[in-house]
Amino acid sequence: MNAFEIKGGKPLKGEIVPQGAKNEALQIISAVLLTPEKMTISNVPDIKDVNKLIDLLAAMGVLVNRINEDTYEFEAKDIDIEYFQSEEFKKKGGSLRGSIMIVGPLLARFGKAAIPKPGGDKIGRRRLDTHFLGFEKLGAKFVYDAENHFFNVDATQLKGTYILLDEASVTGTANIVMAAVLAKGVTTIYNAACEPYLQQLCKMLNRMGAKISGIGSNLLSIEGVDSLAGTSHRMLPDMIEIGSFIGLAAMTGSEITIKNVCFQELGIIPSVFSRLGIQFELRGDDIFIPAQESYEIDTFIDGSILTISDAPWPGFTPDLLSIVLVTAIQAKGNVLIHQKMFESRLFFVDKLIDMGAQIILCDPHRATVIGLNKQNKLRGIEMTSPDIRAGVSLLIAALSAQGKSTIYNIEQIERGYQHIEERLKALGADIKRIESSPVGH
Repeated sequence: MNAFEIKGGKPLKGEIVPQGAKNEALQIISAVLLTPEKMTISNVPDIKDVNKLIDLLAAMGVLVNRINEDTYEFEAKDIDIEYFQSEEFKKKGGSLRGSIMIVGPLLARFGKAAIPKPGGDKIGRRRLDTHFLGFEKLGAKFVYDAENHFFNVDATQLKGTYILLDEASVTGTANIVMAAVLAKGVTTIYNAACEPYLQQLCKMLNRMGAKISGIGSNLLSIEGVDSLAGTSHRMLPDMIEIGSFIGLAAMTGSEITIKNVCFQELGIIPSVFSRLGIQFELRGDDIFIPAQESYEIDTFIDGSILTISDAPWPGFTPDLLSIVLVTAIQAKGNVLIHQKMFESRLFFVDKLIDMGAQIILCDPHRATVIGLNKQNKLRGIEMTSPDIRAGVSLLIAALSAQGKSTIYNIEQIERGYQHIEERLKALGADIKRIESSPVGH
């Protein structure tokens, strides 16, 4: 088992390029199954979750050609539909949450699919009902094989229909859109997610010949077509990484330039970090963050304590709340962090409290951070990463702390952040990978 050993407390400096968006990649790469023609996808992040999905597609018969470090060609002309009943698929599909994303394209093009009960982060219950209810509305029939923990799906005749989603699920919306593009007739999806990832997917599908209107809104209309052609597509930079690097710069008092951020696609993210008192300027399409001695959290207009909470896009993404929470530790002032969507994402704060942070965990969804204003540094400790985002939050805390920290279970971090230690080293971070096993963390 690998761990990171970090000696913190020193400022970093330099430029960092965000990777391609992980959440977009899982949707876009699944969409190659919708056409037998060649698809060229670039800015693909080199991370475990994405690489596992590419392996899964290759095992199903998709021709995969890696042109360079971040660009792939896919050709899904000979797909082995029987592969879905195999033990190998059960193992590969079950270890990857993103494997649910192949169901929509398979139903659309082949009329059937199977899916093992997926795994993924432990951040509370993450229901797949939205996906399944959407497919059922389009005419798919599900049979759950309890003995083998498998869902078998039959969709020989998908028909367009009106679908009101029970939640604005990004992956749920994407999956239903992919199923609907080849269904007969018109599908209307209301309460659709409208994240930039989903807009990217819809724009790409339209370039392939789909007829999707309402892109960017929560009301999508999809007119089914008979077939889709190949195209090329470039992923957006990962907004979660961009937010993570803004927080990292503030916590460590570093001067960092984040390159090529596609600023217009970041929505409310920059202004949330501004409310924590973090200064930055836009230089072309780069975010420049100067080294700051201190940063002060805003209050509401009436002087009451600021609350930062997550909401469906264009609200603040839940994936960055852990980062905001950590960044607030060294701010001047107080903030209430309200994590509405996942009930156990804040449980990593006990590690931060051990490091010297002033945090009150009010309940599974809310934590109050009392800023230290850089008067006291955090101290390095040994800790284990429970999920991707908490892992990077702990990494940021460790880089700002006095002394040595060890973070175990870094496989969780590497599921979402590519070559993170090399990129941090290039900024001057003292971080190294060690082999070890945690004892009682």
